Amino acid sequence: MIDLQTLLVFFPAALLLALSPGPDNLFVLAQSAQHGRSAGVAVTLGLCTGLIGHTLAVALGLAAIVKASALAFTLLKIAGALYLLWLAWQAWWAGAEAGESNAPSLGGFELYRRGIVMNLTNPKVTLFFLAFLPQFADPRRGSMTTQFLELGALFILATLIVFGGLSMVAGGLGERFRRSPAALRFVNRAAAAVFVALAVKLAIAER
Repeated sequence: MIDLQTLLVFFPAALLLALSPGPDNLFVLAQSAQHGRSAGVAVTLGLCTGLIGHTLAVALGLAAIVKASALAFTLLKIAGALYLLWLAWQAWWAGAEAGESNAPSLGGFELYRRGIVMNLTNPKVTLFFLAFLPQFADPRRGSMTTQFLELGALFILATLIVFGGLSMVAGGLGERFRRSPAALRFVNRAAAAVFVALAVKLAIAER
């Protein structure tokens, strides 16, 4: 069981890390601006679901495999980069389509799934959890697996709070742009540029 002192240090650190510019919060900002507040919330829930996977990977020792295997790391990051490029392609052409034909927005499940895939195909998140969570666990307090699960749940809660707030802000700003076809096209193509940048960053990431 995690003690109160550890919680008071870990949770603020998790909030600050969630606020720090990174692939996941940039992804939330882009999707919220492009599709609205509810889209940002759906993506956030997907990203948090992905974090459950990373937490389990650390707790069960699977993260160590990714750290030790160059092949596993490379395959994951290539899959993630290709997925982001595919999203960039969709966003780029959605600009013209939305502006000219008022194409419907994506469904909540599709956006939720995007968040899951985006998070799980980033091996850097697994390695981050593998390095970060053990710093706050102590064998003297009981099962390390249980402590990792508790810390992971707290990190997910911090992420949900921060990313949910980002969704509200970016979604509200994007709503103003979406009233104009030309502005909507700009938002969608800006989102495409963000996805490409994230894909390149992930593709060149090293263990």
